[in-house]
Amino acid sequence: MIERRATQRHNVIRNGTIQFAGGAINCTIRNISPIGAALDVPSSLAIPHEITLLMANGRISQHCYIVWRRSTRVGVTFDRLNEPTIDSLPHSVKAVS
Repeated sequence: MIERRATQRHNVIRNGTIQFAGGAINCTIRNISPIGAALDVPSSLAIPHEITLLMANGRISQHCYIVWRRSTRVGVTFDRLNEPTIDSLPHSVKAVS
């Protein structure tokens, strides 16, 4: 398989919350990079295109757009105006070696 990602993602298993107008759902952050992440969710059907991802127990908030979805997983790209870097993330959301 050809890797098409612009930056390397780091495998993690961290809790997060997806917030959107009219609701919020818990998710699991499966991998993350400076420009996006993959999130496990109970169902991707009710999640709108534009969301806010809360990480590190709500200490980090990132505006995102859904770029792909499967039944229980979504891929998001981070809003480039508010882009975190892997070095700026707390240890609690960084990759596990």
